Amino acid sequence: MARSCWLVKQEPTTYSFDNLVTDERTAWDGVRNHQARNNLKAMKVGDQVLFYHSTVGKAVVGIAEVVREAYPDPKDAEWTAVDLAPVRALKRPVTLEEIKATPSLRDIALVRQGRLSVMPLERKAFDEIVRRGS
Repeated sequence: MARSCWLVKQEPTTYSFDNLVTDERTAWDGVRNHQARNNLKAMKVGDQVLFYHSTVGKAVVGIAEVVREAYPDPKDAEWTAVDLAPVRALKRPVTLEEIKATPSLRDIALVRQGRLSVMPLERKAFDEIVRRGS
């Protein structure tokens, strides 16, 4: 079965990919945007997720996997959370500048809707970013 691909954004000073690796699993909560919440609700166990460091670094730095589907956000049950686990760090970060300069990636949500914290990715875009970070 084909799995969906996603990108999540987080400020590394708040919670970095290294934190996820150390924790081995985390609740992806605190999302307070309706579109991003709907994206969380669409995630399924086994979906692959690119982890993007926003504000500081502005780069995709790792791959995670959805290990628990949508449930009420523990901080506010009106919203949604999912659980993520690390898969692996990319060998090198793929910067936002590099993504914007890559013709096949210019139209992904990260470029078009930069403020959105949880976004879907086409498999081809996911694979291209991973290839560039390998």
